[in-house]
Amino acid sequence: MKMKLAFVASLCGLAASVGLAIAAPGQRTQVVPYLEVQQVLNADLNEGDVLTYTALAAGVDARTSTRTVDAQVSYRYERRIAWEDDLADEDVHTGLAAVRAELVPNTLTMNAGALATRARADGAGPIFGFGNVDGVNQVDVYSVYAGPDFSSSHGPLDVAASYRLGYVKVDDHSLAGFPLAPAASVYDRYDSSTNHTAKVSIGMAPGALPFGWTASAGYAREDVDRLDQRYEASFVRGDILLPVAPTLALTAGAGYEKIEASQQDVLRGSNGVPTVTPGGRLIADPSRPRLLAYDQTGFIWDAGVIWRPSRRTEVQGRVGRRYGDTTYTGSLRHQINSAYSITGSVYDSVDSFGRIVVADLASVPTNFRVGRNALNPGATGIGGCVFGSDPGTGTCFDDAFQAISTANFRNRGANILLSGGRGPWSAGIGAGYAQRKYYTPDVLNGFAVDRFTDESFTLSASLSRQLSRTSGMAFEGYASWFDNGAIGSEPVFGSGVSASYHRSFLFDRLQANAAIGLYATDNGIYDSRVAQGLVGLRYSF
Repeated sequence: MKMKLAFVASLCGLAASVGLAIAAPGQRTQVVPYLEVQQVLNADLNEGDVLTYTALAAGVDARTSTRTVDAQVSYRYERRIAWEDDLADEDVHTGLAAVRAELVPNTLTMNAGALATRARADGAGPIFGFGNVDGVNQVDVYSVYAGPDFSSSHGPLDVAASYRLGYVKVDDHSLAGFPLAPAASVYDRYDSSTNHTAKVSIGMAPGALPFGWTASAGYAREDVDRLDQRYEASFVRGDILLPVAPTLALTAGAGYEKIEASQQDVLRGSNGVPTVTPGGRLIADPSRPRLLAYDQTGFIWDAGVIWRPSRRTEVQGRVGRRYGDTTYTGSLRHQINSAYSITGSVYDSVDSFGRIVVADLASVPTNFRVGRNALNPGATGIGGCVFGSDPGTGTCFDDAFQAISTANFRNRGANILLSGGRGPWSAGIGAGYAQRKYYTPDVLNGFAVDRFTDESFTLSASLSRQLSRTSGMAFEGYASWFDNGAIGSEPVFGSGVSASYHRSFLFDRLQANAAIGLYATDNGIYDSRVAQGLVGLRYSF
């Protein structure tokens, strides 16, 4: 409850920054608070059970754009009141905020963001319908971040620096009644984490010299509540950029990096078995030496090409040596036309759930689309993607939400995102593949996932059309596959589709909503088919 209140406070603070811009010259500001009532029907197509609940909601959608501030906030509080004893009443907070404020023109910018959403606690567990209730595998995830970006030019030299502070909190509601899959453990339940990232660089573009160069350094730290886990990483490196043709350049870089992840040992009983709290959490034993989960120090390098055949297209690719292994990274940006754009990346890093959530949150554009689907009112969409109003912008949180773990891991994968709109139509498609190799001490009795690997693939899409000035419809869908690689476990397949319709009345203040959805999950233990229907009214002030 404290974290929920803190998140609401942070959203209010970000909303206040939006409000401060209202008086600024040249502003474009819109603040729309609303109240909503919904009636939802939930039908289990396997068991034949039909449950209903009433949802009472209050929220606000705010957007401002001035010469110095660009910000958007979408927040919703929902109280679900069950009609049957089989369902529990619950409170649901969903929200997203992104703020960019230019403190010193063209020099110093402050960025901030906040997120409240739902995710699955364990990747091997069922994927719930996002409008579902009493999901045994669902958790609430809250995150906030803030930090400045600095950039300046001094003659031919470019100087840049940045800092980001992030916080992530997971409320798993004690996972009551949740049967854990093989190799999953209640010992690994996530609580909260705080992370810091700082970078500085100085360089020169090609021109004064036939090549460009950059010298950079960085530091990152994350502290996780579970067993006082600590991650620290630092690097220094130099890079050069050599144009070899009007559309082609070669790039190379080298440096030194040190990464270390550690945690406290666990408190054990006289029989050597770890002691846990009544809630099933491990207890740290500070009297024992800290345990190393990951330790990598040494020389790093990479080399590649940058190809820009036109102003609308850029492709980058690099191969190198890092984390004691060969690495491959790359990126794609292509402006298909004035209405649609596509972006993609290939990544390889040592990461964690908390650091990925904060990085994804920092990638949310300040002009993101607010979903119209009443069954899934959260800004992150049915498949975890947030699409921007500008073509090709947005981010997908599925790389973080494939599974929530306290461990650090080697994170390799690729993603691609296409979005845009023309006339009454707008669309977005996001797809991603991720592979995680976990690093943990292998001396925890009953729980050791060191070098354990899982994989996932996700696909999400949204399509909306404005039928008239007062009405519109939207479609959303997702499909996912997850394999945690544990002996005896089965891959998890999940999918869902939904459609919604809205129409405004009474000077556009009263809006009627209707939606239907179908969700399916199969992981060898659960075989779930759920249909949902909704009707509701929203009044905007």
